[in-house]
Amino acid sequence: MIAQVRGRVLQRGTDELVVEVGGVGLSLVVTPRTSAVSELGQETTLITELVVREDSLTLYGFASADEREIFRLVQTVTGVGPRLALTMLAALSADQIRQAIGSEDERTLTSVSGLGKRTAQRLIVDLKEKVGPAPSTTAAPPATASWRLQVSAALTGLGWSAPEAQAAVADVAARPEAAELGVPEALRLALQVLDHTPAVAP
Repeated sequence: MIAQVRGRVLQRGTDELVVEVGGVGLSLVVTPRTSAVSELGQETTLITELVVREDSLTLYGFASADEREIFRLVQTVTGVGPRLALTMLAALSADQIRQAIGSEDERTLTSVSGLGKRTAQRLIVDLKEKVGPAPSTTAAPPATASWRLQVSAALTGLGWSAPEAQAAVADVAARPEAAELGVPEALRLALQVLDHTPAVAP
């Protein structure tokens, strides 16, 4: 099993990195946050998980072993596959996921795009004892409270200036559906805003 990769970042997308390892470019599926902090041309180290399907081999990359552990753990619950597990890690940190499960916080869990109430309940019932007690008594902030900073960081990491990123994030945040967005959806909308923003004459 491929447990870790280290090499130069050849390509970077919102949810994908291509890392050169021994002269071979490996494609890894990652969260927008992990992509944003991985600089083109620079060396990066990612903890990985290879997911094998009948028709595909997909390599997922994580910033820490803790993220990979949560990725594996939530997939033991019926209805949670690799994509949803990664979406959870894009919207919430590993600690926030543990805290939400440990404190039976359905609201935080269902703030993740694609994660419904029934799945949230199964996560709590199946994993509460496995994740241990919540790390603190303070409730984890919902994903909607944190996606602004994460999306802004991802945009600047992709080459946009801070003012451009902030303007795009503000545009998305002003929309009626903003409270229901997770990080991946908010980032896609922000990129659409930037793609349609006319260039400013020098």
